[in-house]
Amino acid sequence: MTEHFDAIARFDAAIAEAKGADAAFAALQALAEETVGVKLFTFMTVDMEAEVARRAYTSDATNYPTSGTKPIRYDSWFDIVHKQRQYFVANTIADIAKVFPDYELIDSLGCQSVVNMPVVLGGELVGTVNMLDVEGYYTPERVALIREVLAVPAKLAALVARG
Repeated sequence: MTEHFDAIARFDAAIAEAKGADAAFAALQALAEETVGVKLFTFMTVDMEAEVARRAYTSDATNYPTSGTKPIRYDSWFDIVHKQRQYFVANTIADIAKVFPDYELIDSLGCQSVVNMPVVLGGELVGTVNMLDVEGYYTPERVALIREVLAVPAKLAALVARG
């Protein structure tokens, strides 16, 4: 983690000044870009009572805007991320296509791999950090780096975003 000290220090400074979701998640995105690498970055909030998810932040507002909600889908992805609270990792567009209906758009953006990191606060899954990049990008080593460097900052960003 010491090799990422400067990036974490920049995140610390940015999150200390952040007011609202855009600033908090922009700080997290910058940390992700600098430490792990990411082509497309989003944060989805989850409202299990209403059974909807909402994109609260995006690095690509044209293709993945923050407006609106989408219904929660109960599938294998849901089991991994929501029930087991594990990271979902897919490193090919074929594997992405099994769980994301918008896989063609994802592919057209040059993204063929994804990591969805659950963010849990107070025992409740409140959202997911979603990172996408080229095929095969999210190796076991990069996923371990995500756990090491981004898991706690993601919780902090989610708290700041809530206000």
